Amino acid sequence: MEPEIPPNTGNVARLCAATRSRLHLVHPLGFKTDDRHLKRAGLDYWDKVEVVHHEDIHAFLDYSSGRPLLLFSKRAPRPYTKAPYDPGAFLLFGKETQGLPQWLIKRHEKSCFSIPMWGEVRSLNLSTAVGIVVYEGYRRIMTGTGLF
Repeated sequence: MEPEIPPNTGNVARLCAATRSRLHLVHPLGFKTDDRHLKRAGLDYWDKVEVVHHEDIHAFLDYSSGRPLLLFSKRAPRPYTKAPYDPGAFLLFGKETQGLPQWLIKRHEKSCFSIPMWGEVRSLNLSTAVGIVVYEGYRRIMTGTGLF
């Protein structure tokens, strides 16, 4: 949701290319999509990624309505390993500096999960968090253990 740092978005785009995942970008973005850092981080994989732009979070929520939606926030009480991964689920992450808005977490409380951290850090890098969650989802779906 509303990514602010071009290299993070480029890294996530490369991850999407590697996993054949669709990348949904919720505006406003913290950069222009022709940013050289964005292009550099995505390397030459941009033509292998389906990118869908949404005007704002409400447009994204309308678009994803009726499909599984999993939200990831450091403020969520349950770990990402308890998420009910399902083919076609939308994975929603917050912006780098603020995370997901509290109203959204409250609205989707039963679908919110976190990545545990034990050190003295505020948060993980966004593209690292996305990688952890995406590969856990694929692992569970591919082994038939997607749902709890």
